[in-house]
Amino acid sequence: MTDFGKRLKALRYKKHMTQADLSDRLGVTKSVISAYENGVRMPSYDILIQISRIFHVTTDYLLGLETKQEIDVSGLTEEEVLALINLIKAMQHG
Repeated sequence: MTDFGKRLKALRYKKHMTQADLSDRLGVTKSVISAYENGVRMPSYDILIQISRIFHVTTDYLLGLETKQEIDVSGLTEEEVLALINLIKAMQHG
């Protein structure tokens, strides 16, 4: 359960969102977001799916069942996507 909380908090920080921002988008209270992040409570399936859509990750990633994280490359040119792929490959083998 703590994997979910840590991942949610990290994703929220990456998007520069406060707990209040996220709670507004999900239609829950800020204290519910805090409970998720502290591992006190788990979201319902509906909320879990909404969170995955907000952060563009899979529900498996949120639940700690998969370590792979996806990057949204929409809006980038094909050249930019290829440059990112090459950079990632270099980092993995470095």
